[in-house]
Amino acid sequence: MNTTFIPSHKLNQWMRDIRRTLHQYPELGFEEFQTAQLITEKLDELSIPYRTNIAKTGLLANIGSEDGVGTIALRADLDALPIIEKTGLPFASKRPGLMHACGHDGHVAMLLGAAALLQDKKLPGRVVFLFQPAEEGEGGAKEMITAGALEGVDAIFAGHIDRHYQVGEIGVEAGLICAYTDTFRITIRGKGGHAAKPHETVDCLVTASLLVMSIQTLVSREINPAYPTVVTVGRLQGGRAANVIADTALLEGTIRSTHPEIRKKVIKGLTRMVGAMEELYNAKTTIELTEGYPPVINDPTATAIAKAAATMVVGNKGVASLPHPSLGGEDFSFYLNKIPGCLVRFGGKRMDMQGEPAHSPRFDFDEGVLAVGASFLAQVALTALERINELKDLLPRSEPT
Repeated sequence: MNTTFIPSHKLNQWMRDIRRTLHQYPELGFEEFQTAQLITEKLDELSIPYRTNIAKTGLLANIGSEDGVGTIALRADLDALPIIEKTGLPFASKRPGLMHACGHDGHVAMLLGAAALLQDKKLPGRVVFLFQPAEEGEGGAKEMITAGALEGVDAIFAGHIDRHYQVGEIGVEAGLICAYTDTFRITIRGKGGHAAKPHETVDCLVTASLLVMSIQTLVSREINPAYPTVVTVGRLQGGRAANVIADTALLEGTIRSTHPEIRKKVIKGLTRMVGAMEELYNAKTTIELTEGYPPVINDPTATAIAKAAATMVVGNKGVASLPHPSLGGEDFSFYLNKIPGCLVRFGGKRMDMQGEPAHSPRFDFDEGVLAVGASFLAQVALTALERINELKDLLPRSEPT
């Protein structure tokens, strides 16, 4: 690493121990009480002041001078997922049905590592460390903002561990990098009856099956392929016995899109298809749509600063592009709707388990990424403070339409 922020062996061990402890005791969104307690203990070790109970289980810590040139925020997410872990790791989850399967345990360790790297530096301004609850679907970022986490902050930076990149690579890209994340719930009501007498019934499972297949044509035949889009049915439920025609079926799924007009078109098409099932099969249908996260759109100026910091950490060869937006969602988008910032990707590929994606029960990452992430977060905070005028010129930032 070509940087002044090089974690020592002791600091690397400290971050690894934090990550492994958190991995053993995962907690869901807004329930990260033990996670928050561990963070306070580590901040106490560093003699860094903090506030707790932000958005219930979040924390805010800060170093530097409030009378300096400005304030830069760094963010890590805390929550785990409702997944049964199957990694076989010696520090695997001790809580059945819960697992850190997205790297948030690593994000917390990195941010604490960045705090350790920055604590003795003479900073020209202030750095705020946001430890945010509930990224996995509950929108903890929005709650942090409501609680005042961005007050006085000029820009915000964060990173996410990504198995597609090797340790020593940092993916940095301006513009849209994560998608809209809307969800839908479809209820189909038919007329139940004996499986041997289907003519006396309205079979909602037949209706549901055709609807699932019809939905697949929304993207393939109605959406311009130049705009990445996905519609996935993740849950199909109906019936309780082999010889009974069910009277109700439930479908739940997600819409991932990268353009506002495409998003509207998919929602309109899905609503049309659901309504058409009533006429086609004489069933009753309802659809509930829930607005998800807005897209993550990295600010060009903040991205240039992030790229400069990444180059100092991993060199020119280690800075990777993100040629295609991810159709995953990230509530970091709520911060970027308020102030400029940039979300990067930290390469964490484990060469012996390349096929295990995030949210898999066998997900794990190379812990060498912890040093890279901590170094980058510390460096980008300092670089952003040194170039604060470029960021302040962007404020106030209007929300995208």
